Amino acid sequence: MWLKLLIFLSSFYLLMCALLFFFQEYLIFFPETLPRDYKFKFNQKFEEINVKTKDQKILNGLLFQADTSKGLIFYLHGNAGSLRAWGEVAKTYTDLNYDVFILDYRGFGKSEGLIRSERQLYEDLQSAYDVMKLNYREDQIVILGYSVGAGLAAKIASSNSPRLLILQAPFFNMTDLMRYHYPIIPTFLLRYKFPTNEFSKACKMPIVIFHGKQDEVIYYNSSLKLKRSLKPNPTLITLDSQGHNGMTNNPEYKKEIEEVLRF
Repeated sequence: MWLKLLIFLSSFYLLMCALLFFFQEYLIFFPETLPRDYKFKFNQKFEEINVKTKDQKILNGLLFQADTSKGLIFYLHGNAGSLRAWGEVAKTYTDLNYDVFILDYRGFGKSEGLIRSERQLYEDLQSAYDVMKLNYREDQIVILGYSVGAGLAAKIASSNSPRLLILQAPFFNMTDLMRYHYPIIPTFLLRYKFPTNEFSKACKMPIVIFHGKQDEVIYYNSSLKLKRSLKPNPTLITLDSQGHNGMTNNPEYKKEIEEVLRF
């Protein structure tokens, strides 16, 4: 009986590992899809901008325009939802006189295609960044990434020369986060590494990190480890009562981000 139980548990474990490896995208990304004729509604000026990828897919983005623009926030959102909801974060930054561009990744919102690899994601985002550089100098661009978007933001910043990199609730890297939440799963199965720490080391611009002390998804020490691993140390701003979601609406965050963008 014990032998049969052991065989069953071992088989179940191997099956779960196989599913994790082959269906990883469905465990990391949770897109909301929108019909192509969906009409966005926001209480501020914006326009839709489509970005063509290397393999001719069309990705949908929104550019929110401030009344008087100091530059651009190139905003990379988290792993769920679509621009229908993520567009609401723009007002925090347009109120500070920054335009905001937010892109929906493949399979999110009205964007075509499906995410198939980490490299593909980086190439898509570089294409979008190149489009923004047609109208903004890099010394006017701030790259800001939230959660999974923080890992993406660190990569794009490391390959370009924006004025500033802002990371909201970043993980040290995905392997570290996987060990924290799922220690029994072998990390070699992970195809999406998102090495925020390694990309950040290659960044020449200042880095500012925001993290909620009560974050239940990406543990707070992720940012402490990230800060300690970088020379010079980035600025880490801790929001004591903040969980993983809703940081942009936190009054303390709004006060701090105004100071960060001012300088």
